[in-house]
Amino acid sequence: MSSVLWFQAGACSGNTMSFLNADEPNVVDLIVDFGLDILWHPSLGMELGDNAKKIFTDCVSGEKPLDIFVLEGTVIQGPDGSGRMDMFADRPMIEWVTELCEAASIVVAIGDCACWGGIPAMEPNPSDSTGLQFHKRERGGFLGPDWRSKSGLPVINIPGCPAHPDWITQILVALATGRAGDIALDDLHRPQTFFKTFTQTGCTRVQFFEYKQSTTSFGEGTRTGCLFYEFGCRGPMTHSPCNRILWNRQSSKTRAGMPCLGCTEPEFPFFDLAKDTVFKTQKVSGTIPKEVPEGADHITYMAHAAAARIAAPQWSKEDMFVV
Repeated sequence: MSSVLWFQAGACSGNTMSFLNADEPNVVDLIVDFGLDILWHPSLGMELGDNAKKIFTDCVSGEKPLDIFVLEGTVIQGPDGSGRMDMFADRPMIEWVTELCEAASIVVAIGDCACWGGIPAMEPNPSDSTGLQFHKRERGGFLGPDWRSKSGLPVINIPGCPAHPDWITQILVALATGRAGDIALDDLHRPQTFFKTFTQTGCTRVQFFEYKQSTTSFGEGTRTGCLFYEFGCRGPMTHSPCNRILWNRQSSKTRAGMPCLGCTEPEFPFFDLAKDTVFKTQKVSGTIPKEVPEGADHITYMAHAAAARIAAPQWSKEDMFVV
């Protein structure tokens, strides 16, 4: 049986709620079938006050073994490195985080805030927020670039705003059953099994992307056309399985006509939410996208786009959904 302690920093709760909606496996399966001992969780933990605090101190002291420490939410270091902007159980949260990371065999960051700082780490960042081992794409974060847990692993990052519940539970199962060594991580410490492919993989609009047929309004985006060229969809540049492992087993942002916002990447929210950057593709000279699919260069992409538009069949220019 593996023990798990889940902390919620920086007032974040989206990933906690996401976790409770997991299907494959669900939270009950984690406990009953896979023997996960959830020592404490913000929503599932029965202990309050001093009783909860005793669990935390017992984990820190080693009296209670801690196999997996899960953190969601940004690490708030302000003001002046004291961490007192985020108090928890009579202490700055950063003190608990420091001690529990040292006590745990494995540390997992859930969601963008814990992975890279997320929205709170946007400039000017008055709370001095950061991720556990990354600050945006820069290695380091709160623990430092060379930090390793007792098992020799860096922080395992499961990003997203929020992270998909099944990404969370499937990684927890692998860790709890002694298969941590089977989890290949990318250069951002994300499990490659989920984050090697792109959001575009499995997107129902990918045929429109291939022929460079775009929507001209949001309404059409739910029926036909690609959302990349006009509406800022980051599907071709974002690593996630959102169109392979569907949300609620049914849909995804792009399937619902919503551009991918790239929430599994360290730069999210892109352009720090500056005016006219949300739901709008940034372009050079009004025609060339500033960012093109990963692995492509602008010249090759534009040449391919021109040829694709010429070769586009008539069906790719029509509404494919009829009543």
